Amino acid sequence: MRNMQATEPRVIKRLNLRETRSSRAALSIIVAVALLLAVIWLAIELLLTLTANTALLISPSELAERTASVATATIPEALIAIGAGMVLVGLVIVAAALLPGTKPRHIMESSRAAVVVEHEVLAAAVSRTARTVARLTPEQVATSVSRKRIEVSLHPSTGLSVDTDAVQEAVEREVAAYGLHNPVAITVKPGHKQTSGTKQEVGI
Repeated sequence: MRNMQATEPRVIKRLNLRETRSSRAALSIIVAVALLLAVIWLAIELLLTLTANTALLISPSELAERTASVATATIPEALIAIGAGMVLVGLVIVAAALLPGTKPRHIMESSRAAVVVEHEVLAAAVSRTARTVARLTPEQVATSVSRKRIEVSLHPSTGLSVDTDAVQEAVEREVAAYGLHNPVAITVKPGHKQTSGTKQEVGI
């Protein structure tokens, strides 16, 4: 959990956005480097052609000829598949550039400071509450947290039953006490019963 002191609502909102949005710098750098390398390669090939030297990979004129003959030299199915792949890559890049990235964190409402809690920390707290009410060991409770959902799976030992309604109520009270900015759907479900001594890793 991170607590950043602030007083003005606008400052708090800006800090919360900064702490919950991921940067697109890495993707931008990768795309820029790829385009730069392509431009440098084409410039070198053009220079080698103008100086009557052997091309590194393919001369610009040959590249242009092959590009022009792609439609006739390639079977339609392959051409469609290549085109669909290129469109898909383009859509992914455009979506990454326009849509905000998210970090695995939730904003906690506060009028005095910007407070965020990581999914891992929230999952651990929910698991602790669930196993206390259900009287299970840490290995018998698995919690997963996403932006919109919290799912708790209970794995009691063979022959034992768990009051999932009581666990659901306790988990809902616990999450409500955190005052999360965005509402989340909470689900508590019994998992596969496990024999005594069997351990399962707690999901976070």
